[in-house]
This record gives sequence, structure tokens and C-alpha cells, in this order.
Amino acid sequence: QRIVAGVDSYTLLAVPFFIFSGNLMNATGITDRIFKFAKKMVGHIPGGLGHVNILASLLFSGMSGSAHADAGGLGQIEIQAMRDEGYDDGFSGAITAASSVVGPLMPPSIPLVIYGAIASVSVGKLFMGGVVPALLVSSALMLYVYFYSKKRDYKVYPKANYKERGKAFINALPALLTPAIIIAGIFSGIFTPTEAAAVTSLYALVLGIFVYESFNIRMLRKILKDTLSNAAVIGFLTAAISMMGYVLAREQIPQKIAEFFLTYTSHPIVFLLAVNALLLVLGTVVETMAIILLVVPILVPVAMQLGIDPVHFGVVVTMNMMIGILTPPMGVSLFVVAKVGNIPFKTLSRAIIPFFIPLFAVLFLLMIFPDLVMFLPNLMD
Repeated sequence: QRIVAGVDSYTLLAVPFFIFSGNLMNATGITDRIFKFAKKMVGHIPGGLGHVNILASLLFSGMSGSAHADAGGLGQIEIQAMRDEGYDDGFSGAITAASSVVGPLMPPSIPLVIYGAIASVSVGKLFMGGVVPALLVSSALMLYVYFYSKKRDYKVYPKANYKERGKAFINALPALLTPAIIIAGIFSGIFTPTEAAAVTSLYALVLGIFVYESFNIRMLRKILKDTLSNAAVIGFLTAAISMMGYVLAREQIPQKIAEFFLTYTSHPIVFLLAVNALLLVLGTVVETMAIILLVVPILVPVAMQLGIDPVHFGVVVTMNMMIGILTPPMGVSLFVVAKVGNIPFKTLSRAIIPFFIPLFAVLFLLMIFPDLVMFLPNLMD
């Protein structure tokens, strides 16, 4: 009964819909249009395709909600383009993996949907809370790429004129409207985050069939197969962990952990630092969804007892876990990028290390300045 109750959630219906829309956009070539638009906009800045890579990831993240979809969907296009322009494989793969961190922060976000369902927190507020952090991560990565590329003297593209930019923008506009529709719909109360997931899937289908005319029925089998397999894994994990959550609650484990933390500190920042250290270690060996399902039910009550808003805590935890999937030896995004880009894992593991500097800088800012996360959610009130 507890296992069934764990997945008997209206909120969790958003997960398969967001996975479906991301897979659909990958299959119908929408990612390629986003990449070309990003290239026209920022390809002339020192760092060239590095900035294109980051901007394309930011734009695509507003459609897929998944770091793996970003790394797998855009990764092959981005790495090959950078390789053709003389960028070394390590840097190309590392920036592709690092920029995929934006996916689970920018709405829609599958990890935030799971967090909201487990912690009984408004998914709409979590989505709004992820917008500013996603922009900060993108800006920090672009700043690092700018200085790194200036030193390496990587090739840049001629600056596109307004006509070229306008043409690329119009071509990509239907796809670019996806995150705007989601944010505007949730913010205005037209639909819930779960309904937004269904709207996103329908919109992606309309784009593929009628706008870009790149969808055919033969694609549907693979898209549905990938969607169902990924959604099933998340569903079974959620069901199993819900039973564990019941046992933990019955044995008062969260209360005991709260007492343990409160014995040593009652300061929210110190608690967040301790939690981030724990999650970073776990993130190197445990899959993101498993961490959310295992750790969130235990830590959220402690965070709330210390006066930390659960929306702020959720975004910080998600950001932390996204850094975890970049961390060797078990960084899942590194394996995805190594596979799609045909890059040795050892090369990628070395190249990713400098990118932790801007990522940790943003994580630290989010910890000590909660308003960076809470600004937009507070407007919803």
C-alpha cells in the first residue's frame, strides 16, 4: 500500500511528459536550430563555440528539464562543431558537460519536480526559484570560457549582421517559446506545473509535425521506448523509497538527525555547508534521483527547523547534485558526453576540473544569498 501510494501523485505525472518532450525535440532536429541561433548570437565573442555551447544548453534546458537530455541531445552537435574549429577534445567535452548543469535548474526541471513531490513543496515556486541560478551558472561558465579562450587564442566567427541574426531567430523562435510558455503559464496561474508538462509535450509534437515538418511516425516508437524506460526507472525508485520514507518517519530518524545537527550548529549557513559536503561525496557514486529520494525526506525537516525555506533548500540541493554528476569517477554526465563525443573518459575527467571553480562560486552565492533563489517565487505570492 505504501509503495503504491508513493507513486500515486498528480505532481509526478509531469516527469514522463517532460522526458517525452525532450526526446521529441532531440529526434526532430530542434536542437540543431537552437545551436545555429546561439552561434549567430555569441559566436563572435572570444571563446566562440564555447559560448555557443553554453547558450544553446541554456535555451534547450527550457525544453527538456534534464542534464542527460542536454548532454546527449546537443552534445554530439556541439563537440563535433568545436572539434572542426580546432578546439581540443577535452575542453569541448568539459564545457558540454558543465553547461548541462543548467538543465535541471531552468524550468522545466525533472529533479525539481521529484523534489517537490517528495518534500510537498510547490513545484511552481521551485521552477521560478531555478531561473536566476540557471542564468548565474551560464554567466559564470561564459566568463571562464572567455578568459580561457583568450589565452588559447581559439577561433571566433565573424559577427553576424542583424539580418542573419533575425533569420536565425525566426527559424528558432517556435522552439524558443517553449520555456516562455511554461513560465508565463505557471506564473499567471493558467496551468499547474503538471499541466505545463502536458502542454510542453503537445507543443513539441505540433512543432515537429506542422512547423518544422521533421517528425515522422517511425520516430515515435524509439521516442516512446526511451521515454517509458526512463520514466519507469524514476517511478520504481520513487515507489521503493516511499516505503523507506514511511519506515524512517515511524522510527523518527529525521528527528534524530535534526537533533544531531542541532547539537553542533544552529546556523543555517553551517548546516548548508555540511549538507553540500555530504551531497558532493554522495553525488560522485550515487545517481541523482536516488539521492533526492533518499536524502530529501530526511534533510528537509531539519532545514525547515533551522529557518531555511524549502524552495531555497531544493534549488541548492539540485545545484549541488548537478555538480556531483560531473565529478569523477562516477559522474554520469561525463560518461554521456564521453560516449556521444567519442572522447576518452580520462581526458574528460582531467579537463572538467577547472570548471568546478565557477560552479562552486555560484553554489556558494546561492547558499549565502537566499534572495537569489527566492526573488521570483516571492513574487508569486
